[in-house]
Formats: sequence, structure tokens, C-alpha cells
Amino acid sequence: MNRRTPFLLSLVVLVGCAVGPNYERPAVTAPEQVRGQSGAAEAASLADSGWWEIFRDETLRGLIDEALANGYDPRIAAARVEEARAEAGIARADFFPQVQYQAQGSRGRQSESVSPGGETVNLHDVHVGLSWELDVWGRIRRSSEAARAQYLSSEAARRGVLLSLVSEVAEQYFRLRALDEQLDIAKRTNVAFQDTYDLFKRRLEGGVASELETSSAQALLESVSGQVPLLESRIVTQENAICLLLGRNPGPIARGSALTDQFIEPEIPPGLPSDLLERRPDLLAAEQRLVAANATVGVAKANFFPAISLTAAFGGVSPDVSNLFHAGKAWSVAAGLVGPAFQGLRLKNQYDARLAEWERAKLQYEQAVTSAFGEVSSTLVTHQKLVDVETHQARTVAAYRDAVLLSNERYLAGLASYLDVLQAQQQLFPAENTLAQTRFDRLANFTQLYKALGGGWRIENPSWGRPAPESSAALAIRP
Repeated sequence: MNRRTPFLLSLVVLVGCAVGPNYERPAVTAPEQVRGQSGAAEAASLADSGWWEIFRDETLRGLIDEALANGYDPRIAAARVEEARAEAGIARADFFPQVQYQAQGSRGRQSESVSPGGETVNLHDVHVGLSWELDVWGRIRRSSEAARAQYLSSEAARRGVLLSLVSEVAEQYFRLRALDEQLDIAKRTNVAFQDTYDLFKRRLEGGVASELETSSAQALLESVSGQVPLLESRIVTQENAICLLLGRNPGPIARGSALTDQFIEPEIPPGLPSDLLERRPDLLAAEQRLVAANATVGVAKANFFPAISLTAAFGGVSPDVSNLFHAGKAWSVAAGLVGPAFQGLRLKNQYDARLAEWERAKLQYEQAVTSAFGEVSSTLVTHQKLVDVETHQARTVAAYRDAVLLSNERYLAGLASYLDVLQAQQQLFPAENTLAQTRFDRLANFTQLYKALGGGWRIENPSWGRPAPESSAALAIRP
């Protein structure tokens, strides 16, 4: 056996090792089921559906499509991903030998005291150099591992941006429809108060009513009338906010289904709590940041060891270009070792800093996981309770509407005072507004629950665009 074989085998073994800890996911205690969940936990989850299956309003779907395609946040996130991908490529380049070339031409004349005759000389110098660091301790591998984890973290963060954008567009659209509903309520109430005021005014002119009841009716009319321009202003502001999400200049926003016609899933399957670790993009991003921090600990540890490199050079120097690689050729091969001797505890402190950074990333990951469990629980319970709130509020509005009709009939029949009429109308207006707000709260909570569960985690399209509608021929042949 060649005497160099054991040395080469030892070198291969060393190159196959990397100092520093290998990554292991921290042990996280997941609850058996989400707090507030009715029934046993099942794997099926609302998050399994694409956003276009969750939101049934076609106008809203179009707005989400536009936001995903033209919004600023997705484009900024995509740029971050490309930056991280390039950084990972830079780190990976250290695995390969680095080749440089150099060419130089000169023309000169030396002093006659140095070179008799003092002839003018042309010199041509061409060299090709190669250098390669042997990754004996795994410093390059750990650096590449950290860069790749940062790239994966940015990719997960991009999916988080897309999910947040989908939820934000939906919520802001529902808020706009709620303002539309409140504006409609204000206009209807304004008409009703106008009729009451006109009635009192006619009765005052006929000597039947008093100035007090007429003035009270006018005060209520003016109060509601002042709400109309205020709501119109808020609607314009809300439309402009949606335009920003869409990446377009301020302008009107198309409307689809009314607030009360928006679809909400009657039953929300939250899925297994442990699956949140794989579904939620923010948790995936936090874990990849932990992977990167873990790898940088290995880099800091590898810095304690010497760097072993191979270098080679080939070239030539000649006054004649044709003789560069003949009479003037030169070559060299060398191996070098450079290691730290004394650096004033710099390397130790760098290692301690990376270790503390890893500990911080680990705690942040565990905190994010615990927070995710709580967020799902809170939104799920709120979803369930808001159903009861809306039911009771709808009954309240129905009762006040009956009271308004009854008080008007009794007033015209002389069986009730004007105070009964004004009080019934005054109570109906805020009750209808509260019902509209409660309906919006349910829709907003529904979008938040979809986001909290990591909705859309199975969407394969990088842009999160919804699939193209199937042709009628394809639908016809489907069994």
C-alpha cells in the first residue's frame, strides 16, 4: 500500500466531519386539542383549503388576485427571497476552487550602469492561479447551511406575506361593505326621521302637536343627517386603503355581495395543534432562523482550527509572446496552513456571541409556537361566541322595528305620546349599526382564523394565484 494512502484516508474522514452541533428541533409540548374546540381533534383543517374556496364573493376574489399580482408587499417579499437565494449561492461558491488570471505587458529601459547597452525591453507576463480551501472542519459547510436556512426562512416569510395580504384584503373589503351597510342604515333612518318630523310639523300647524315634540323630532333628524357625510368620507378613506393593498392609485372599489350575504363556514375544523408547526409560515420562518443560528455556532467553533488551503500557479514571463509558455514558462504548487495563535479572546467571544444568538433564536421559536396555540384558541372561541352575539342582536333589531311600527300606530290613534315614537326610533338606529358591526366582526374573525391556522399551506403556485377555471368540455367529461 502506498505510504500516502493512510494520510489521504484520514483527510477524507476529516473533510466529511463538521464541528459544531447538528440541528435538532426543540421539544415543544403541543396541546392534545385546541382550547375551545368542540369534539375530538381531527387532522382536517380549514387551512387545507385555498383562499378562493374560503371567500365566495367573486368581486373579493378579483381584488385578492390583483393584490397578489400587483401589491407592493408581495413584490418586496419576492425581492428578499431572491436576495437570500443569491447570498446562499455566494456561500456555496466557497466549496469550489477559486481560479484567477493575470496578464501584464510592459516596456522599459534600464540604466547603462545596470545593463550595458541600455536596450529597450518588452516584457509579457501571464499567470493563472488556483486556490482551494479544504473544508476540513466544516466551516464552509456550516456557512452554507446558515445561508440556505436564511433563504428558506425568507421563502417561508414570503408565504406569510401572501397569507397576511389575502387576509388583509378580505378584512378591509368586509370593512368597506360594513361601512356601506351603515351608510344605508343612516339613509333609511334619515328618511324615517324625516317622515316623523314632517308628521309632527303638520300636526303642529294643525294645532294638534306641540313645538317641543316637533323640535325633538328635528333634532333627531339633524343628528342622523350628519352621519351620512361622515360615513361617505370614511368609505372613501377605506377605498383608498384597499387601493394601496392592490398597488394601484386611489380610486373607487367595486362591490360584490352585501355584508349579510357573505359566506362564513358554519363549522371550523382547526386540525391537530401539532400540525401548526408545519402549516404556519411564521413558525417555519422562525425555525429556519434557528437552523441558521445553529449553523453559525459551528462556523464560530471551526474558526478555532487552522485553515488548510492548496494553491497552484502557472504562467510565464518573456520578451516574446511566442515564448511565454516555452522558454519562459513557470509553475508552482503549494499547500498552506493558517491558524489563530493569539487574538485576545476574540474567537472565544465570537463563539459565545453565536451561542447566545442561538439561545435567543430557540426561545423566540418556542415563544412563537406557544403564541400560535393561543392565537388559534382565541380566534376559534371568538368565532363561536360571535354566532350567539349576532343571533341576539338580530332579535334586538327585529324587536325595535316592531316597537317603531307599534308606537307610530298608537301615536296616530292617540294612545301614546310623541316620546314613545322618538324613543323607539332612536333605539333602532344604533341597534342596526351594532348588528352590522357584529356581522363585520364575524367576517373579520373568520379571516383571522384562516390566517392563524396557516391557511393555504397546500397552495403550490408560488404567486398564490387561484387555478384557472376548468373548461366546459373538461367538466362535461368528468364522471
